[in-house]
Amino acid sequence: MNRTTAKPGGGALASLALAMRSKRTAFVVLQMFSSGLPLGLVWIAIPDWMRSIGVDIRVVGLITLAQAPWTFKLLWAPLMDRYVPPFWGRRRGWMAVTQIALFVVSLMLAGVGQRPEAIWVVGALAMAIALASATQDVAIDAYAVEVLHKDEQGAASGARVAIYRAAMFVSSGLAISMAARVGWPMVNAVLAFVYLPMLIITWKSPEPEVQPPTPLTLRDAVWQPFLSFLTRPRAIEILAFVVLYKIADQLTQALTRPFLIDMGYNADQRGIALGLITITTTIVGAVFGGWVTTLAGLGHSLWIFGFLQLFSNVGYYVLSILGKPVPGALYAATGFELLTSGMGTGAFSVLLLRLTEKRFSATQYALFSSLFALPRVIAGPITGFAVAAIGWPSFFLTTLVIGVPGLLMLNRFAPFGVREPQFEHEGEAAPVAAMSGLLRPGMTAALGLAIVASLLLAMLDAMDKVRTAPNTGFDIAGAMWRLTHPADPGGWVQIVGILTFALVGGMFIAATRVRRARTSP
Repeated sequence: MNRTTAKPGGGALASLALAMRSKRTAFVVLQMFSSGLPLGLVWIAIPDWMRSIGVDIRVVGLITLAQAPWTFKLLWAPLMDRYVPPFWGRRRGWMAVTQIALFVVSLMLAGVGQRPEAIWVVGALAMAIALASATQDVAIDAYAVEVLHKDEQGAASGARVAIYRAAMFVSSGLAISMAARVGWPMVNAVLAFVYLPMLIITWKSPEPEVQPPTPLTLRDAVWQPFLSFLTRPRAIEILAFVVLYKIADQLTQALTRPFLIDMGYNADQRGIALGLITITTTIVGAVFGGWVTTLAGLGHSLWIFGFLQLFSNVGYYVLSILGKPVPGALYAATGFELLTSGMGTGAFSVLLLRLTEKRFSATQYALFSSLFALPRVIAGPITGFAVAAIGWPSFFLTTLVIGVPGLLMLNRFAPFGVREPQFEHEGEAAPVAAMSGLLRPGMTAALGLAIVASLLLAMLDAMDKVRTAPNTGFDIAGAMWRLTHPADPGGWVQIVGILTFALVGGMFIAATRVRRARTSP
């Protein structure tokens, strides 16, 4: 891979100013309000609403499974690369379709929920909102990849995170407060009508200057994003970096609330730290991170924020050894950790935009964002067992080391001192029709990954049973039985997650085999 250490031309501050005045940047940023609105509603507001009207906590827990489409959006992203709606183009057309769906379903939500017999209708509508929203996210992210110029990506990425967080606050915390005064039907109706001006923003958004080609077949749309990415130098190291760069933050944030409870902080202190400070520092950090990426370059920014993230958990370590609640120390530790996390997110978002090819922008960006979220999915169980085994102080010290592998992977494709790493494409991927013998190795790899994932989850379940009921012993067979015979929707979602992981992993392994066959002498 060719790497450049060229000095920035034209003035970094001037580039940042131009990016912030760009019409493309403005529309890409404004679209994120429509992206964050459904997540706050489904993730926070609807469970709060259901519990406040006396719905059984077990039913509330089942309703939270509506978050699943955001996890599995990669499965239908290729459809959005392959098929083009009959109006407004490939990306804006899909955004419009999903925003109309969000308006209709959210308006339907305004008419139900106060009656006990409507609870399952609320659950179904929450799932429909999540499905439409996850699809909208794929289109919005793909649009950003295709329309933004390289020097606009930093400013846009930071502002996108800020608007996304602001929208989540509107549909969660603010919605809950307003519902206590005017009721949920009115609040849901207002949220539904917000999608109409968002539809206008989509209509007025500029089309990309160069229209990337559409995959000729659905088969191409599924396989070519994997094959094309794997033809790049250091492809595996880049994927490993995507997974590892923020893993220390994700492990820490998985159990922040239980940690603060264990340390004796009251509800008001936790609310300030995890509410006001979280929102403020994350937004400020993301915007600042995007600006620094424009001014200093992507390579420099990833290194700077990577080092800061290594030491971001020192504050939590101090809290764990103080022996008593110290609110000032709590606010400082939380603020520093989330500020550095936000800055890292700003730079990391630019990396995802740079990695994604415009012709496969829906599928590849969904893939990268799913890989980025993977540690967050498994962080809770791993963190719980680690804390139970070594305690909070040792755990936070351990996270300082866990962040090092991410920087080692960064050094593989963006050595320290390189301002702008180059992600070169080696032309078109191999025609799918020429991929002889692709299915068998892919299915074999998928089967092996499914078995490994199942055993890992079963071991975690067996370890949890030992921790909560020591007399039961380590029963891996019983854990496998519970895993393969789900008793609730959560168990079925877990099985779908295993199958999705195995399918994507199998495709990568099969695509790697094709790449080796192409590059071998």
